Amino acid sequence: QLQKVLIQSINQHIQETCLNFSIDKNQIVDMVVVGNSVIHHLFCDIPVRSLGEAPYTPVIKEALEIPARSINLEIAPGADVFIPPLIAGYVGADHTAGLIATRFNEFKETACLIDVGTNTEISLIYQEQIFSCSCASGPAFEGAHIHDGMRAAPGAIDKVTIKDNEISFSTISQRKPVGICGSGILSGVAEMRRNGIIDHRGVFQKEHPLTRIQDGQKFIVLAEREEDGVKHSIRINRHDVNEIQLAKGAIRTGIEILCKEAGVPPKQVQKFLIAGAFGNHLDLASAIEIGMFPDVPIERYFQIGNAAGVGSREMLMNKNQRKLSRIIIEDIKYIEL
Repeated sequence: QLQKVLIQSINQHIQETCLNFSIDKNQIVDMVVVGNSVIHHLFCDIPVRSLGEAPYTPVIKEALEIPARSINLEIAPGADVFIPPLIAGYVGADHTAGLIATRFNEFKETACLIDVGTNTEISLIYQEQIFSCSCASGPAFEGAHIHDGMRAAPGAIDKVTIKDNEISFSTISQRKPVGICGSGILSGVAEMRRNGIIDHRGVFQKEHPLTRIQDGQKFIVLAEREEDGVKHSIRINRHDVNEIQLAKGAIRTGIEILCKEAGVPPKQVQKFLIAGAFGNHLDLASAIEIGMFPDVPIERYFQIGNAAGVGSREMLMNKNQRKLSRIIIEDIKYIEL
């Protein structure tokens, strides 16, 4: 059922794209698809049970070339679909595409590629050896499990500033605030830490003038919104801080463990490449402030956007890049967390 929904959705996108560019879907003769391991298996109509049970191994990791018609994709009848290889159970073909996009295997300096999401995939290259792992960073950065969390949509608070006990913020599309998205909660928690509203453990300081207490719960109020004539405060509470601690702790642990495996201190990593939709919008100073990323000069951090999308396009246009996707993963040392 999930496979059908996924294919229907892709077919709909194909139809819309063809309409926009006045082309016939039968003119599409080649396709490259990347995704995490679960999406990869669903797309290819492969059972996913093994990914949900220890030791979480994919049914197939190798690169695949499959006929489009075998999975009901509505493009040219004779078209094939190329899917680059998976690295491990929770490091998917999207991360392989990210390695292709960044030319990661060609790095001479020590570098770290971090694709931030519900699962954060991390690769470290040191002395031409690539180490990879996946961290269960959870959905907090997408606004889930957060009191007033929402996805990054118009009206979402995306940046918070606290100065002289005054809270200011910006929202997506400059709309009235309706909730707080991942980048907003991250910068909010960093500002709370910076201003002594919470301590290093994330505990609220009740003597701080911005700390409020209601029904035994401590929180700060970022903004007020009205819904059906009822006022509602957009707040950050102790549970929200805890969710961010879990998420950032998972990511930082992944970085530290890869560095330990490689035998290089995090402070010696010369480049941190931050990929993914959330990674592109997060405030780097806030991420360093709360300890999500190592405290190295901010100039070493580069937000590179949708690396998986770029890698996919390169493999679509250049078949040598498809060969490289097979080669690049052969020598990766995967660390199971």
